[in-house]
Amino acid sequence: MLLVIDIGNTNIKMAVFHNDDIVMSLRLATAVGKTSDEYGLNVKELLNAGGVSLSDITAVIMSSVNPNLNYTFEHMVHYYFKVKPMLVGSGIKTGLFIRYNDPKEVGSDRIVNSVAAYQTYGGPVIVVDCGTATTFNVISEKGEFLGGLISFGLKTSADALSGCTAKLPKIELAAPPTVVCKSTITNMQSGIINGFEGMVGHIIRKIKEETGYFAAKVIATGGLSELIGKESAAIDVIDRTLTLRGLNIIYKMNTARDKQ
Repeated sequence: MLLVIDIGNTNIKMAVFHNDDIVMSLRLATAVGKTSDEYGLNVKELLNAGGVSLSDITAVIMSSVNPNLNYTFEHMVHYYFKVKPMLVGSGIKTGLFIRYNDPKEVGSDRIVNSVAAYQTYGGPVIVVDCGTATTFNVISEKGEFLGGLISFGLKTSADALSGCTAKLPKIELAAPPTVVCKSTITNMQSGIINGFEGMVGHIIRKIKEETGYFAAKVIATGGLSELIGKESAAIDVIDRTLTLRGLNIIYKMNTARDKQ
């Protein structure tokens, strides 16, 4: 079985694959202060709860946007699973042509999402990842990563609104039933959700106008994708497992020759 690990700024998402099927998925909060043993025990307990033992895992691939945790997880994987993890980064095969001024600047999460979107839905395709930040990635019909843009995230916006004002409280990120609301909390929810939806729709429209990809399928992924995807007419598909499946695809690309 293959264990895929996506290390984000807020959460660490993992999944166990048997062939191309997700056997189980798990999630941990990102905590830079945790040791490799603490993460290892957490992962072991969660795997065991799902009926998977450490010895069932024969390979591991990782993607990380938090360099502070790379060594911690590499050490954890080596000690607990007795394998060397494959790390998505420079030199790894992705099947994409990166049309970026400096390809090394592109976050591994954006590359993994783009690989999965292109392999699953074809191109041209636009990927909107609704996480701590919101990234927009554009992939051509030839499988070229053309670039995109990075904007604020929903939770980041909510935290900034409550943190930078004296009287506005922290709120649950939920869509209120109306745009015009009658309480402070629902006013904030409406402003953040509808404002974010408007931002996403506007950016997607501008991308399509600039590239000419008017028929491009738009895929939303990330922890808050369902909240926005259900509200936005600009989103065609909500795919919460996109990153995890992308890691599985990249692992197979880089080990195909070894299996021949």
